[in-house]
This record gives sequence, C-alpha cells and structure tokens, in this order.
Amino acid sequence: MSLWKHHAKFERHSLWLIIGILIVVSIGGLVEIAPLFWLQGTIEKVDGMRRYTPLELEGRDIYVREGCYLCHSQMIRPLRDEVERYGHYSLAAESMYDHPFQWGSKRTGPDLARVGGKYSDAWHRDHLKDPRSVVPESVMPPYQFLSNAELDYRDLVDKMKAQKTVGVPYTDADLANAKADLEAQADPFSTDAVALRTRYGPKVVNRDFDGDPEKITEMDALVAYLQMLGTLVDFNSYKAQAPENQR
Repeated sequence: MSLWKHHAKFERHSLWLIIGILIVVSIGGLVEIAPLFWLQGTIEKVDGMRRYTPLELEGRDIYVREGCYLCHSQMIRPLRDEVERYGHYSLAAESMYDHPFQWGSKRTGPDLARVGGKYSDAWHRDHLKDPRSVVPESVMPPYQFLSNAELDYRDLVDKMKAQKTVGVPYTDADLANAKADLEAQADPFSTDAVALRTRYGPKVVNRDFDGDPEKITEMDALVAYLQMLGTLVDFNSYKAQAPENQR
C-alpha cells in the first residue's frame, strides 16, 4: 500500500514524473551504450565478405534512389518460416559495408537478401522493365527507363572516398582504378577483368548485365548489384569468427 502511495505522487505531479522518466531512461541507455566503448567491434568476421565493386556501388545507389527498399527488405529473420522461404538468416557482417543498411521493415515484395543468382540477368531485366510480364500479381512500377539511361559515374571516385571515410576499406588502388574496374565488370570481353578480380575477389563476374553491349546503363549497375546480394558467404561451410577483442 505504501508503494502505491509513493507511485501516486509521481502520477499527480508532472515534474516528479518527468524526473523519474529521465532517471529510468538514463540507466537503460547507460546499460546499452556503455559496453560499446570497451568493444573494438561487435560484428563477427565472415569469410567471403568484401566491399562493393564500383559497378555494384553505383547499382546500390540507384536501388536507394528509386526507393526499392520501401517495398523490399534485405534481412532474413532467424525464424523457421523465414529461413525456409528465403534461405539462411542474415548475418550482421553482410551489412557491414552498407551506408545506410537496407534491412527494411515492410515487404510488399519478397525479401532480397538472397536474390543474387536466383534468376538470370534476362529475368531481372524483364522484371524491371515490365514486372507483370514475369510476376502477374506484382504491383511494382516499371523501370524501363533504366535500360535507356546511360550510367553517369563521373563522381564515382568521390563516392568511394566518402564510403572510405565511414569505414569501407577501399584502397588507393581501388580509387585509382575505379572507373576502369566499373567498365571492366560491364564488359564480358574486358582484359581488365583479371585486375578487377584481384582487387575484389575471384567471385566477381564481368558480363553484359543489361543486354546492350554498346553502352553502360543504369540497368547494368542495378542488375549487377542485385546479382551480388547474398552470394558472398558460402553457407555450406559458414563458420563465424569472433571479433579480435572477443577472442
């Protein structure tokens, strides 16, 4: 009964209630935030994870620009139904180079965390140009213009420098060869593809993503980005590695 009487004082006097809320929120915040000051990292190391190639980075920017994240999430929750439908649950490391991350909270369309390699480039092109031609029940708007819009990558190096500033480990060689690497990935016959894979890993593919070898379009970049999603980690041999400070 005495506890109830003390509680009533907080309810009847707004100043005391505000002070009480501030104290409780402050304690909760300290409990959650303070440990982070003593941790060097909170993301497990995962074999296969790498930074985006220049073409994939441009594709991701188009993905964000067109608001694809508003209807498609990129985070598979660790629930049975989620895993059975989409594949292995998402790892924190898979978003470590995303600024901002694309987890999302709404699924008008399916989750795209594992969409890479699930469909052909031609399927993605048809889907983006006329969604209902491949998914009759789709409510997605058409993006035909992506095939006609030549990719403008004049500010590519500046974008990569900005990414490097927030922690993406682009090297000086990456920056110096950014435009050449982008052009090499969109050209199936490029002799620079070997250097591209040396910098970004053997899984990087170079091909004509948009079906038009005469030019590099926004469709090239977006399809390259989509085809990479979820393909970096080999979940058949996946084994998490603890951050250095937790070993």
